[in-house]
Amino acid sequence: QVHVVESGGGQVQTGASLTLSCVVSGGDFSDYAMSWFRQAPGKEREFVAGVNWFGLRSTTDYASSVQGRFTISRDDAKNTVYLQMNSLIPEDTGLYYCAARSKWESDPDAPYDYWGQGTQVSVSS
Repeated sequence: QVHVVESGGGQVQTGASLTLSCVVSGGDFSDYAMSWFRQAPGKEREFVAGVNWFGLRSTTDYASSVQGRFTISRDDAKNTVYLQMNSLIPEDTGLYYCAARSKWESDPDAPYDYWGQGTQVSVSS
């Protein structure tokens, strides 16, 4: 069983920064595309950022709402993906999830196979 564990959430004020971490165990980290999602109360879960890699090449994608403020990255030696969040605003508040699926998946609508428990990010004015 592949396990995904997020950490790093917290309560901060507008303009602050946070870095979320997602550690993957029980599988080959290099075989997975990794993404961050978030869900605010009363809202649907939304895609935030994703990273995939083939050899030494990494590709990233971001939701327009976080473009330029958030950065997703990976550390193969630590089986960890990060989400660096800068210039946080109240709209960033939500439960952030890390998710994994095969990097070989060609269907963009394919579901993610493994999910973390979530880490809470709260941004106040």
